[in-house]
Amino acid sequence: MIRLKKILYDDIGSFPLPEGIKKQKMERLIRKRKPEAIRIIEDSMQMKIDSGVEIPNYPQFLSMIDQFLKPMMDVKRCEGPFLIREDEAVIDELEMLEPFARRYVDETGERLKIRVCVTGPCELYHFKFGDRIYEDLLNNISKSIDRFIKRAAEFSPYFDLKTVSLDEPSLGIVPFTDEMLKALDVAAAYAASAGIDVQIHLHTPILYESICKTDNIKIIGIESAANPKFLDLVDPEVLKRHGKFLRIGVARTDLFRMGAEFNEAHDANVFGDVKDLEQLVETMVSPEIVHANFTHAYEIFGDLIKYVGPDCGLGSWKSQQIASRVLANVKKGIADLV
Repeated sequence: MIRLKKILYDDIGSFPLPEGIKKQKMERLIRKRKPEAIRIIEDSMQMKIDSGVEIPNYPQFLSMIDQFLKPMMDVKRCEGPFLIREDEAVIDELEMLEPFARRYVDETGERLKIRVCVTGPCELYHFKFGDRIYEDLLNNISKSIDRFIKRAAEFSPYFDLKTVSLDEPSLGIVPFTDEMLKALDVAAAYAASAGIDVQIHLHTPILYESICKTDNIKIIGIESAANPKFLDLVDPEVLKRHGKFLRIGVARTDLFRMGAEFNEAHDANVFGDVKDLEQLVETMVSPEIVHANFTHAYEIFGDLIKYVGPDCGLGSWKSQQIASRVLANVKKGIADLV
């Protein structure tokens, strides 16, 4: 297999909390910028790096909806309905990583390469308002997301923001309109102008041809490890015609479905026995399976693949050590290919 272009290894974002720390407690700690929260975020980021993730996402312990929508609903932080001021467009977990990034620069001489996932404007709008489109509000939400991205790229000299992803899990499920297509371009405007790779994270590729019509989104994410047939829905010639690329999922992360399959096949209990969960990882997310998934996708799309990694986040996996093993298996599976 001959590759002419570099393929990058990133992760989607979410990561398990340490044992004994509940999500609600972590959210309080983050909001108050407590040292305990900083330590957990830094340790989790280090685990991702040690596992071989080339462009790690900040750990994403906060709600994907609340961390963006709540600030947009705070009139003290906004200059219009759902239009956040630029100085208030703060991604807390990312900014709490600045001391970590500073130390990384001191130790390596290089800025810390990162991925930033933000919840997309369509997902936020649908959550708040449903299917009826009020274009002015949708546009303000899109501008706010663009401001979150701009601040993420500019607030610190110690990060190298390589790629931004709009997380739009409902696209392909909820009605899709031309206004929503425009909203995606507005949300990605700064990143595209700054030369940052813009991805969109979809849970189904059914709308990929519509996404191809955007100007600012260049990379379409496909959760193809859990759903290999998703690759059959994407025409490489359509991607080429529109100048688009892919992020391919090469490792399953749908733990509840995987667990049910593994439990039935092995008379196990992956949700109650750590050893069974470890065996699931080595059986269903092994380096060999990752290698096979990547090879299959590359045979179809070749250099249209720009990023690879797990299908989705690992927040539901409970154990940080086992989540790290999944990430490490991905690295091993693609080590001689990217």
